[in-house]
Amino acid sequence: QVQLVESGGGLVQAGGSLRLSCAASGRFFNNYAVGWFRQAPGKERTFVAAISWSSGATAYADSVKGRFTISRDNAKTTVYLKMNSLKPVATAVYTCAVARSGVTTTNSVDYTYWGQGTQVTVSS
Repeated sequence: QVQLVESGGGLVQAGGSLRLSCAASGRFFNNYAVGWFRQAPGKERTFVAAISWSSGATAYADSVKGRFTISRDNAKTTVYLKMNSLKPVATAVYTCAVARSGVTTTNSVDYTYWGQGTQVTVSS
């Protein structure tokens, strides 16, 4: 079992920045991948970004490329999502998840463990 705890969400004005954290504990192995997803009210959950723990390879949704950066801290077993130039459409609950395959997949069904999520609200 892997436990994931997100933090760093909040209210920010359009154009601002936030950094989300996803702290992993339990039986976390360095051949896993960690992804971020978001779900806006009334909409389906969508992929945001992912990182391979072993290689550091990353993947991003087209809508966030160039503005969001995913990174990891091996010592803290924590993944970060730095979000710049935020837009109101980014308002959503952001959740991190672990893919045991280690592949930076964009498909949520490939992720086994999920956190509770953190709310991000971007005001116009």
